[in-house]
Order: sequence, then C-alpha cells, then structure tokens
Amino acid sequence: MEEIKRFLDYLLAERGYSGLTLATYQTSLTLLRAYVDTYCEGVGWEDVDSDMIRNWIGASLLAGTDKRTMRKHLSATRSFFRYLMRMGVVARDPAHLVSNPKVSKRLPEFLKEQEMNALFDTLVYPHTFEGQRDRLVLLMLCSTGIRLSELSGLSIERIEMGKNEIKVLGKRNKERIVPFGKELREALELYLPLREAVCHSRLGLLFIRQDGKALRPDEVRGIVKQHITAVSSIHKRTPHVLRHTFATLMLNHGADIRAVQELLGHENMITTEVYTHVSISDLKEQYAKAHPRLNEEE
Repeated sequence: MEEIKRFLDYLLAERGYSGLTLATYQTSLTLLRAYVDTYCEGVGWEDVDSDMIRNWIGASLLAGTDKRTMRKHLSATRSFFRYLMRMGVVARDPAHLVSNPKVSKRLPEFLKEQEMNALFDTLVYPHTFEGQRDRLVLLMLCSTGIRLSELSGLSIERIEMGKNEIKVLGKRNKERIVPFGKELREALELYLPLREAVCHSRLGLLFIRQDGKALRPDEVRGIVKQHITAVSSIHKRTPHVLRHTFATLMLNHGADIRAVQELLGHENMITTEVYTHVSISDLKEQYAKAHPRLNEEE
C-alpha cells in the first residue's frame, strides 16, 4: 500500500489533482490490491500481469460493478503502473494490454431551449438575498457552462465586471477565461449588494449562505433540482445538466466546437464532440416528428 500512497502524493504535489480524483484513484487501486492479495498471495506489483488484471475486471463485473466504473478503475490502474515504471518499481505496464469493458454511449441530458428560458422568464425569484442568489446560481451555470466545483470555489475577485469575464480555476488548477453577457452582469449587480449586506465584505466566495458561510455543493444541487423540477420533466436535475445545456445550445446556435471546448475547459476534443451527437440526435427526432412525408403510407 506504500506505493499507492506515494503515487497519490505525487498526483497531488506534481500534477495538482483534486481531492475527489485522488479519492477515486485510491478506491480503484485499493480494490485491485485487495483482489491480488486474495487470489494471488505474495505477489508484488512487479509480478502483476495482464491476466490478473483481466480476472479482476471479470470478477468485479460479475459482482455487479458498473462497466463505466470499471473503466475508471482501469484508467487509474494504467496511470499507477506508468508511475511505477518511471520509479523503476516495475519493468512494464500490464494494464496497457487490457481493453476497456465496452459500454453503450450515453448521451448527456439537457434542457430544451424553451425549458431553459422558463427558468428565467417564467419562474419568479424574490428580491431577497436567497432569491437573487438562487437565480444567479442558475444563470451562472446556464450562461457559462462552468462545473459545480468551479462555481462553488468562485471568488468575487475572479469576476472582471469591466470586461464581462470570469477567471475560472478548473481541473488541475488550470485557469481559463469565460466571457458573460448583459443578463448575467445585471444579475451580479443585483446580487452583490445583497451579499455584502449579509457578510459585510466585498471579497471572498461569490456564493454564500444567509449566515455568511460558503454555499456547499450539496446546497447548490438542491437549488438546481428544485428549479429544474419546476420547468422540466427531465430525469436528471443536476448542475451538470445545465453545463450540458450550455454546450448543446451553443453548438445548436452555430458556435465553433473548438470555442465550446475552450469555454468548457475540456482537454480533449472527444469530450466536447458528444454534444454534436446530442444535437444530431435532437435534429433527427424533430425531423421525424415534423416532416410531412415520413409517416405517409406507401
């Protein structure tokens, strides 16, 4: 287990991985180590081979582990063995030859444009601190596509009101600039004086509670779920759905995919391309419903 701890320390210190990612990696590698210790007693990391990893995957799937979760476990395992190779602990990466379990592509859920509009044009938000804060939370997510973690950690100093820009601190502490429009600016101008009256400071985190403490991620999830429920019957009602909504609507309205990739903070274009599939899927659905000749009898 000492090698796992050193690996996690390396990811934190040298790569800037988040606590959540480190916890995920630790879970994956602890499960692998437990399997090896149970079925291959006395085997060190240098003796783990591809067959052992395949057997671990097979046993985990039979035990009910989701294929997507197993893919994450395998990704962590590959990273771990690459690290062990650099450290001279092992001579090869046995996980490199192991294929990911195949899963069907799952298109992200998002709000339709009229549903998103209803969030801000139909729902009524009281002109109180909490009312305007909740509206700003929703508008920030829909207008910028930032992640929940990025929103929760957003400080006032990172908002350039004069430039209509936000300096977002994303994964691995990578900073990106996200612009915003008139509606979000006006919402900020309404909220900031109300926030200052609550905590008597123009500095610190943007989103706080009535007692002046930070608005927790689970509280943001509650705000989002409550308001999405009021305008949509969509199955998922999370902050990430509003990130999906932002990306999908941007592409539907002609934005360049590379610009959307930059705004979302995606390192890989493949991650962004899923939204083009969403757009095409939606277009096909609308086409099937609306074309006058598709349902004619032959």
